[in-house]
Amino acid sequence: MEYRKFAGLDKPISVVGFGVWTVSSDWWGVKDKEYGKKLLIKARDSGINFFDTADAYGDGYGEEILKETFGEDLKNLVIGTKVGYNFYEHKRDGHKEHPQDFSERYIRYALENSLKRLGVDYIDLYQVHNPKMQHITDDLVDTLLKLKDEGKIKTFGGAIGPDIGWIKESEALMKKGILNLQIIYSILEQEPALTIFKIGKEFGARFIVRVPHASGLLDGTANPQTIFPASDHRKFRKKDWMEKAWKALQKMRLTEEIKDMTLGQIAIAFCLEEESVVTVLPNFTKESEIEEWTKVAGKRIDMKEVIERTRKIYYEELYPYIELKGERI
Repeated sequence: MEYRKFAGLDKPISVVGFGVWTVSSDWWGVKDKEYGKKLLIKARDSGINFFDTADAYGDGYGEEILKETFGEDLKNLVIGTKVGYNFYEHKRDGHKEHPQDFSERYIRYALENSLKRLGVDYIDLYQVHNPKMQHITDDLVDTLLKLKDEGKIKTFGGAIGPDIGWIKESEALMKKGILNLQIIYSILEQEPALTIFKIGKEFGARFIVRVPHASGLLDGTANPQTIFPASDHRKFRKKDWMEKAWKALQKMRLTEEIKDMTLGQIAIAFCLEEESVVTVLPNFTKESEIEEWTKVAGKRIDMKEVIERTRKIYYEELYPYIELKGERI
């Protein structure tokens, strides 16, 4: 395994991480809890030491499953969790967002509950979960700094979303000193991440990449004809985008040019070409995927012309049609 580092955290982070969403929610992943635990153990044994969850995943289960699986050994791993969605007082309506609360009172309440569910004394990476511009305040930062001073968290960050976009929010977080950001980035969804990476260089920001396989198009588990179940979060993917992305992918000829990696590995390696990306979170649903995708650690896409071609095709074929939340770039 290859390791990098977050801003403000000395612990090394595996460049392939585990998004616990996959095993704690029925939105896109594994519904069998025992198999979910088996995947977590397989990931740990394969060199993955970073597990990214959120208090809102499964209304707390996304944290509980880590304690149930690893017990005391959880202290030897690196845990990222999130705060901001008030699921304690509100019931979710389908896939809609819970009401958000980033007050010091709520964050302290939620953090204590997260610590209890995880069975740990502190959180390695505490992320504000999908904050909007009105939430990114000096008071928010002051709260996070207090929690760090108190030893409740080691460092902090922000998960940007839902969906792609949120450039203003990303820049606002970085300006406030919140320098570990989780964003969507893939061969088929290069913006706004490339813009955010560019802004991040000014601040020394570090990034977590999620959805590197573009909802399955880049790992062979989906195509434009795929019909996702009603509970699957990917059902919100527009068929028109799936078709355009599929055609663009064929033009890129990735597996023809890069013969020592599978398409799924290429997708992860592509994200890791960006030096400010610390770790990538594929959606693990099978043990074979863990075996395949962790082998990408240390590999590089040495062919600059291949990367340049993906950029050119992306901007010609896909960029004109993307819908960004927030200001258009």
